[in-house]
Amino acid sequence: MAVQQLAPLILSDDERAELTSLTMRRKTAQALALRARIVLTCAEGGRNTEVAAKLGLDRQTVGKWRRRFMEQRVGGLHDEPRSGAPRTIDDARIEAVIVRTLESCPENATHWSSRDMAKTSGLSVSTVQRIWRAFGLQPHRMETFKLSTDPNFVAKVRDVVGLYVSPPEHAIVLCVDEKSQIQALDRSQPMLPMRAGQAARRSHDYKRHGTTSLFAALDIATGRVIGKCYGRHRTAEFRKFLDEIEAAVPRDRRPSRHGQLRHAQDPNDPEMAGQKAALARAPDPDQFVMAQPGRALLRAPHR
Repeated sequence: MAVQQLAPLILSDDERAELTSLTMRRKTAQALALRARIVLTCAEGGRNTEVAAKLGLDRQTVGKWRRRFMEQRVGGLHDEPRSGAPRTIDDARIEAVIVRTLESCPENATHWSSRDMAKTSGLSVSTVQRIWRAFGLQPHRMETFKLSTDPNFVAKVRDVVGLYVSPPEHAIVLCVDEKSQIQALDRSQPMLPMRAGQAARRSHDYKRHGTTSLFAALDIATGRVIGKCYGRHRTAEFRKFLDEIEAAVPRDRRPSRHGQLRHAQDPNDPEMAGQKAALARAPDPDQFVMAQPGRALLRAPHR
């Protein structure tokens, strides 16, 4: 019986280097490393039976990978991508989840959660999360934007930033912010809806509709909250609230506060007409100056 003559397996320098690397790398899959050793051994010469005996393999296994390498070279040694389990959710159900997420809201809620969507669509929570992640949907996120129409916006920004960067001598700059989430608010501009890969966006400023203003201060030493509601939130109300804090704090823990609270842009205060004029000259040693709504400049006494 005539023995079939095998075509010689000749490797280029690059192929030999790549196959050798596959056999020596720690993170190479062992099946791939074994196929590389088969090819390298076959390239040394010898029949499939001899190579199989040397590597402790079956002759058919050696013949299979020899032929695969002869036909496809190094790329033939890698496994082809597997399709995995068949899909159980068709495109129509995926589209329905996306459309419902973008164009509707659940009852008694401002946005969809993965659990609410899973319950409504009949899918699992993990499936809904995978669909949202694949299409870049984040219903829980809300970004803000602001388009100022104030012609003096740039000058005001420079004044406020300059107050923080370079405050007057013997002064401490304090920032006072609002907690307005408890109020019924309406945004000053229409909200931009959520899109694939982009969260919903809304303006950061708002309009009040006859709601009250809550002033609150947190005592970080005891966790006590001092609060007071006012109909408006002007300098006068802020000054009254400072009086409430002073009255509520024991005298031995009360910081010294003298003088008056003044707003740099208060039109009713001729001496404080314009923020630049207020900061150009040194304020009185015992004085608060509201440099901008929500920001206060505390002038400390000279020592």
